[in-house]
Amino acid sequence: MVQALSRRRLFAYKVIQGPRTKPVYNLDRMNKVNNGNGLEMAYLDEGHSDDVILLLHGFPELAYSWRRVMPVLVQAGYRVIAPDQRGYGETTGWPSGYEVDLAPYSFKNLVADALGLLNALNIPSVAAVVGHDFGSPVAAWAAMTHPEIFRRLVLMSAPFGVPTINVFDAVARLQPPRVHYHQYYATPKADRDMRHPPQGLHDFLRGYFHYKSGDHAANQSHPLTAHELGTLPTYYIMEAGKTMPETVATEMPEEPSKWLTDAELAIYSREFERTGFQGGLNWYRARIKGVDSKERRTIRVPTTFIAGKHDWGVFQAPGVFESMQSTACSDMRGVHLVDGAGHWVQQEQAEITSRLLLNFLA
Repeated sequence: MVQALSRRRLFAYKVIQGPRTKPVYNLDRMNKVNNGNGLEMAYLDEGHSDDVILLLHGFPELAYSWRRVMPVLVQAGYRVIAPDQRGYGETTGWPSGYEVDLAPYSFKNLVADALGLLNALNIPSVAAVVGHDFGSPVAAWAAMTHPEIFRRLVLMSAPFGVPTINVFDAVARLQPPRVHYHQYYATPKADRDMRHPPQGLHDFLRGYFHYKSGDHAANQSHPLTAHELGTLPTYYIMEAGKTMPETVATEMPEEPSKWLTDAELAIYSREFERTGFQGGLNWYRARIKGVDSKERRTIRVPTTFIAGKHDWGVFQAPGVFESMQSTACSDMRGVHLVDGAGHWVQQEQAEITSRLLLNFLA
């Protein structure tokens, strides 16, 4: 089904169908540069055009998560840069551990990381900034605060808006008791739980990626009210007392997915075995602590939203998807829900995602 999008109309979106793509790129080398904001920032850099696209990954991901879309964008004539963000992968300079200052994980400072990277590479502006998952709000803040540098915005899988309810309060009222995954991720033991899971790190990540993907039959997402939050999958609204590895243990696929082979998954496993998850988890802790300014401005650069049709992340916070279209972004060019994809849309349906990106940039 393809439904035409009218500009800034709530819930007007396109559902895009298409085949799964084969692995097309093996990004096995990283560049590194001092970003002037405390980091030696590792990044992938492909292409030679003055038209630059900046790709920002989410959790638990890496620059490697863009491996399937980068070659398509480069072939179309763009230079494409994808860093390991603060707390992840080969990027260094961020303090490790739980007892750290969370201010460096504010969106303002995460945008400063991106600005520092561009400055170090002598790039005055980018054609677009693209953020997936937790990279999405970083991209949004970048376009909101520096529209002269980040000239277009693509939000993936995590809409940027304002919820109509306090989700934590709503979850606290659920019976039997449940725990919001942000609250679990903010605990001192979350990193240890996920770094040393009973099933092993590789199998934990296999289960986690599968459970949130379009391959999992239970992911039939739709808008929710506050009273329906308890119906969200347990990777978002967890059973009280369970760890994330315990949550996904029963959701292991029988075989590796076509979009994330065991060899590809091993890249993630090796990196998170080496670094742990605490750097990424500190992003969640910073949100709960309230390190960000409450003052948001309307995003005025051309914007599009891309997510999997089967991604509960689109609707996990009631009101956010709608307000993204009605008030947060004044120049919303498209909202696309891609069939056959869950939360990892740029990996699960890379061919369609790449086409949507190029259409938006045309």
